[in-house]
Amino acid sequence: MEIRVLKYFLKVAQEESISKAAESLHITQPTLSRQLMELEKELNTKLLIRGKRNKKITLTDDGKLLKSRAQEIVELANKTESEFLFDDKNISGDIFIGGGETDAMRVIAKAIIPLTKKYPNIKYHFYSGNGEDVKEKLNKGLLDFGIFIEPTDKKEYEFIQLKQKDTWGILMRKDSPLAIKNYIEPDDLVHIPILSSRQFLVKNLVSGWLGYDFDKLNIIGTYNLLYNASIMVEEGIGYALCIDRLINLSGDSKLCFKPLKPSLDAGILVAWKKNQPLSKSAKLFLQKLQKEITNEN
Repeated sequence: MEIRVLKYFLKVAQEESISKAAESLHITQPTLSRQLMELEKELNTKLLIRGKRNKKITLTDDGKLLKSRAQEIVELANKTESEFLFDDKNISGDIFIGGGETDAMRVIAKAIIPLTKKYPNIKYHFYSGNGEDVKEKLNKGLLDFGIFIEPTDKKEYEFIQLKQKDTWGILMRKDSPLAIKNYIEPDDLVHIPILSSRQFLVKNLVSGWLGYDFDKLNIIGTYNLLYNASIMVEEGIGYALCIDRLINLSGDSKLCFKPLKPSLDAGILVAWKKNQPLSKSAKLFLQKLQKEITNEN
């Protein structure tokens, strides 16, 4: 498969029309149709359902699978190409950083600021997701760095431990019965409806704090990013087990956060794949990040 043909396929999937895609790609419609048919022949499967006149092109199940894979392949190819375009005196390129929601992203910002002044052609791309999502993209080479909230499996990665820690607690409405407490203790969670992080290793962490099996809690749902869960809490669905400083609780907010007692803190890592060479721009970012961490200590 050629990258060029995968780009053609993605454009057709986007436009849902061979004629519109051909116009956008500045090639003739017969040429594009022939390239797509050759791609189907190469993969020995039908990718497109070609409707009658003026009908939209739709993807088969195999076509949907190829679209997902092609997006990753093209993204990785573009990323690789950008890493070789500039010399040491004029460094440019793209740095891809993924992570869960954490206030520690401020450290990342402090490392980026001096780089943008010295190397204005370096661009930064941020992806938000839970630990499993970030690891998948990091392992595929679609991210240069992943930011992980512990607990997490570190054996496949090189990493830097940040000084910052996140504090676990309960997000709730200000008018909830538990809002009068300064801290939330294990017995407070026994019967209340809880929204929990979808990340598997969180169960083990919280089970150790509870002193009993996490599954004995009344978990009514899960989330991967907290914002939508906070809306559910605000509407009165239940309480969210989460880390602090992710939701703005100032002003007219109906919500408040209460930390766990005994306190449960989570370390934060910036990780990258072992034995995977970093681009020049990614190496510069890592150096600035290490300097920023050193200055904080």
